Amino acid sequence: MPKKAEQDAQPEALATFAAAARNNGVKPPAQGVSATAETSGQPGDLEAEEKDAADIVGGNASGDIKRVDAAIAHHAKTDKRAG
Repeated sequence: MPKKAEQDAQPEALATFAAAARNNGVKPPAQGVSATAETSGQPGDLEAEEKDAADIVGGNASGDIKRVDAAIAHHAKTDKRAG
């Protein structure tokens, strides 16, 4: 990510909620409107995530449980944002 874009990045909402939860339900004082290392977006393979999501939704809609299970397993194995 270019330096300017990194400086202008806004925090991800769920990361901000998580930071607040770790701070007794209050947004940390250092967390303003710019992303910090704790609340910035994490890199990932968007195309793979979209395919996994489509397979999960499509498999559930059609009753294809093997498709759903395979997509969940693939996502769990490749998600770089997971702890």
